[in-house]
Amino acid sequence: MTSRLLGDVMHPMTTERIADHIKFAYWVPNVSGGLVTSDIEQRTDWNYEYNAKLAQTAEKNGFEYALSQVRYEASYGAEYQHESTSFSLALLLATQRLKVIAAVHPGLWQPAVLAKLGATADHLSNGRFAVNVVSGWFKDEFTHLGEPWLEHDERYRRSAEFLQVLRKIWTEDDVDFRGDFYRIHDFTLKPKPVNTPERPNPEIFQGGNSTAARRNGGRYADWYFSNGKDFDGVTEQIVEVRDHARDAGREVRFGLNGFIIARDTEQEARDVLREIIEKANRPAVEGFRDAVQQAGNSTSDKRGMWADSTFEDLVQYNDGFRTQLIGTPEQIAERIAAYRKRGVDLILGGFLHFQEEIEYFGSNVLPLVREIEESEKDAGGAPAEPLLASL
Repeated sequence: MTSRLLGDVMHPMTTERIADHIKFAYWVPNVSGGLVTSDIEQRTDWNYEYNAKLAQTAEKNGFEYALSQVRYEASYGAEYQHESTSFSLALLLATQRLKVIAAVHPGLWQPAVLAKLGATADHLSNGRFAVNVVSGWFKDEFTHLGEPWLEHDERYRRSAEFLQVLRKIWTEDDVDFRGDFYRIHDFTLKPKPVNTPERPNPEIFQGGNSTAARRNGGRYADWYFSNGKDFDGVTEQIVEVRDHARDAGREVRFGLNGFIIARDTEQEARDVLREIIEKANRPAVEGFRDAVQQAGNSTSDKRGMWADSTFEDLVQYNDGFRTQLIGTPEQIAERIAAYRKRGVDLILGGFLHFQEEIEYFGSNVLPLVREIEESEKDAGGAPAEPLLASL
C-alpha cells in the first residue's frame, strides 16, 4: 500500500494531504423507504416538512452538507421520491448555512439547463448549491423514458463531457465545446453562480468505484464520493483518484459513505445492525442487487460499484455498513479520525432514525472527533488508531 511523505514524517496507509477537520454530510431522505432496505422501524420520512426540520437540525449539529438522492421511477423499496434539484433548493431556503448537493443524471439533463438552474439556486441560497453527477446504474429509468442506455464506460465518457461543460458554463463566457455527446456553441450564462475567494462556484461532486469513475473524479470534479469502504479499500481509491488529479494539475477532495449506528454501548449498536439485516426486504434487495451488479460487472476490469457487494452489504444500498461506523461514540470517533488520516475529507452519513440520531451524533460523536483532531495537531500529527482495530 502506498505511503506518502507528510512533512518530515512518513505515515503508512495515508495520502499526502490530510484535512485539518473532517467534514460531515448526511443523506437527505427524499426517497421513501429510508436508507436501509429493511422492514425494521425507521423513524424517518420522505416528505418536505420532515426534511426541512431535519436540515435545520443537521446544520445546528455540525453538518455542513446534505445530499439529495435521485430516483425517477418507483423501484426496489423506493416507491416514492421527490426530485433532487427542486428538493435541494427547498432545503436551501429552509436553512442558513447548510450546503445542499443535488444528484443529477447526464442523459436525463442537458448540462446548460442544469447550469442555469444551479446558478439561480446558488443566488437564492447565497452560494450554497452543489451538484453530484451520477452516471446512472438503473437501466429502466432511461429506457422507460425513451432515452438510450449506454454501457458503463460510455456513460462515464458522457459524464466526463457533462462535467467539463458544466464547469465551463459556470466560469467562462462565449463557451464552445465539441464533444461526442454535447455540442455547445458560443453560449454565455448570466448571472454566473455566486463566486467568492472562499467559495469559488458551485462545488461539483462525482462518485463511483470503477476505473472510469476514478479518472473522471480526479480530472474534472472537486469531490469524489466513494461507496462504503474499509481502510485498505478507501486508501487504494484515494491514491488512484489523487494521482489522476495530480496528472491534470489539480486537486480533489474525498468523501466516504458510511451508515452510522451510534449507541451508548457497542452491544446495542451491533444488535441494531443485526436486526436491520434480519428484517431485510429480500425481494427488494435482490432486485436492486441484480440491477446494480450488472452495472458494476459490465466494466472491463470488474471494478464498478457494487461488483463485489454481498447481500448484507446491499441492505444499505451504498455499502454503508462496510465503513463500520457502528459502536459507541468513542469507537466511531476514533474510526472517523483514522479515516481522516488516510485522506478522507468528508463522511457522508446515513441513519436509521435521522432526526434523533443526527442530534445524538452532534452531541456525542462529533465533539470527540474534534478533540482527537486537536490532540493530533498538538502532538504534531500522529496518526489515530481505531479502538476497534478488527472491524
